[in-house]
Amino acid sequence: MSISSSVLVGNLGQTVWLKVFGRGTFQNSPGVKEFVKQMIQRGHREFVIDLQECELMDSTFMGTLAGVALNLREVGRGGLRAVNVNARNASLFENLGLDHLFSVEAGSGANAPLVMTETEAVDAEKARETVLEAHEALIEADPHNEVKFKDVVEYLRQELAQENEADD
Repeated sequence: MSISSSVLVGNLGQTVWLKVFGRGTFQNSPGVKEFVKQMIQRGHREFVIDLQECELMDSTFMGTLAGVALNLREVGRGGLRAVNVNARNASLFENLGLDHLFSVEAGSGANAPLVMTETEAVDAEKARETVLEAHEALIEADPHNEVKFKDVVEYLRQELAQENEADD
């Protein structure tokens, strides 16, 4: 198993590609979220996440992907495709009901851009906000997930509220 992870990003025409190497985790989720937000603001609506080199994903990373799909629904067009998904990651998507939110494919049918760059890191507060938003998106994506993530969401809300009080 790899201990490092990264997410490379790039465009191929109007399609935005993200390629995960190693693990998709809470550590690289904020960079993914910020990059996707910028691409949506620039008018991109088609996103592909290539998981061929992705060993596993945590709930924050999957929630970040759910958030992307939900945001694209809000803008009314476009979509997210997860490609080159191994059996383990496909099972994770299925267990959280995300396979109904976006396309999950064992193959790809297309090639990623030749030039891709790594997502940028964000500060600790943004990271905590991303973790909370990711878990809220998992619950929004499938109400059955509320039982799984209720305690995590409550804890993160309290933690962020305490930080905001300390900042005031």
